[in-house]
Amino acid sequence: MNDPVAPSPVSFGYELALHRVVGLADYERVAGIGSPLVKEDLNRMRNLAHRIGNPQCDVPVVHVAGTKGKGSTAAMISSVLVAAGHRVGLFTSPHLHTFRERIRVDGVPLSEDQFVNSVNRIWPHVEAMAVECTDGAPTTFELLTAMAFDLPRSEGVDVLVLEVGMGGRLDSTNVADAIVDVITSISLDHTAILGDTIELIATEKAGIIKAATRTVAAPQVFPSAREVITERVLEKGATLIEVGQDLTFEVLDHDLTGQTVGIDTPLRHYGVRFSLLGAHQAENAATAIAAIEAFDPRIEPEVIARGLANVQWEGRFQVLDGGPPALVIDGAHNPHSMGVLCDAIREYLAPTDIVVVFGCSGDKELTGMVEQLATLASYVVVCTSRHPRATKGEAVVAAFEAAGVSTSYVPNVTDALDVAREIVTPSGAIIVTGSLFVVGEVLEAWQGIEPERYPELDRPYEGQVKPVSGLG
Repeated sequence: MNDPVAPSPVSFGYELALHRVVGLADYERVAGIGSPLVKEDLNRMRNLAHRIGNPQCDVPVVHVAGTKGKGSTAAMISSVLVAAGHRVGLFTSPHLHTFRERIRVDGVPLSEDQFVNSVNRIWPHVEAMAVECTDGAPTTFELLTAMAFDLPRSEGVDVLVLEVGMGGRLDSTNVADAIVDVITSISLDHTAILGDTIELIATEKAGIIKAATRTVAAPQVFPSAREVITERVLEKGATLIEVGQDLTFEVLDHDLTGQTVGIDTPLRHYGVRFSLLGAHQAENAATAIAAIEAFDPRIEPEVIARGLANVQWEGRFQVLDGGPPALVIDGAHNPHSMGVLCDAIREYLAPTDIVVVFGCSGDKELTGMVEQLATLASYVVVCTSRHPRATKGEAVVAAFEAAGVSTSYVPNVTDALDVAREIVTPSGAIIVTGSLFVVGEVLEAWQGIEPERYPELDRPYEGQVKPVSGLG
């Protein structure tokens, strides 16, 4: 590639900057309800990174892939590195309330001014690529990835923690070369894109292992996933650190305010307490500590404990009201994560009556989630989030009724929560789940947050999604 040429600058305000970002081809918006063009390589993302000067190469990178727990694990790693004195850029997806949540510095989402400045720096390259490149302009996710890559130069961060958006091998974040790769628990998800077997999905996830790096792998429910990861590590000459094998962990105590976990690594013993609930979060904490030791074994145990104590990650087995009746939200969105949620509910709450508020996206395995919830729910209020990927309520109602669960349909998410409150008994609990989009709307109502609106996302999906060729 030739050296990048700086195009003419632009100066958007926040609303226009957001419109430009969301107005690009957005594969997230249509996953499972349309047929986006198959992504075959990372050339477009490499081109964009090159045009902005490859700032992701200026600092060490921790790269996190997986099906379940990758966002929580990335947040934990980031929080510990901040406690250790680093200035940390964190890139995650999706967001709950605003696109700015996806790009954080020291755990804080970009301000509107920071977001605008980042779009203004990179947008001219987007326009240039729309004109000059045969594969068109970057997608929404690729632009956001470039904005995260730019943090070392725009915000002076000295470490990047990047969560994979989908898969790994062909994810835009995989342009970055990590010094530590992390793979959390793998299960079936996004099967229309990543493949319909654990082996195929694990192959995509393990694609982030590109060189002789240190790779941390969480315990794998499916032996075939572990085999794929191990083979990839051997192929690339990487060093594998397995949670549950090379280090162990144990939940020592827990209540609705948090849990205390003991973790033993080859280096030392840790006793840590944090607010994220559930045995799966104990696993994520052990995985995060393994990644931290791989990144820098000199970081002291008390610093790691402080970083984990400070971590916040909304929408994951989050207790909004301890009750009675209790109100819990969790963005579980596949059968495995729904099973984990059901186990956590039984362990932490043991309610006599559970009313579920449920909505999911069109690319999710509805039947498997319904089967898990049918073992727990006494009643389900089905709703539909405002996100265009949301599954139509009639199909969800039919699935629950086929499983023998009493169900009603209330389209609006907050109205569905009101109905659940009328139904639940004082000794029961309300569980909001099925989609982070549904959870986000409940949080907005609960906390009085004005939601960020995207007119582009209100348009119904029509036909294939192609990168735009003229941006205006």
